Amino acid sequence: MTKADIVSIISEELGMEKGDVQATVEKFMEAVKSSLENGDNVYLRGFGSFIIKTRAEKTGRNISKNTTIKIPAHNIPAFKPAKVFVEGVKSNVQVK
Repeated sequence: MTKADIVSIISEELGMEKGDVQATVEKFMEAVKSSLENGDNVYLRGFGSFIIKTRAEKTGRNISKNTTIKIPAHNIPAFKPAKVFVEGVKSNVQVK
């Protein structure tokens, strides 16, 4: 499913203009991104949380040069689904 699919579904179900729904979805994603960039997590009850995870410093390898490199500690965005969300996927989606 793409962002355009989401916009189409919401537009059809709520009877709203696709342009209005598109703008709303864009603003939602912009707000989540901005919040995470400012160091704040986003909690959506019943859906999940957009959180910041800290990755520890580690040693990696550059295979082409056969050398080791130091990868510094850094933060990455992550999504942690709510328990209800996880249970719904487990019970409704077949294992492939």
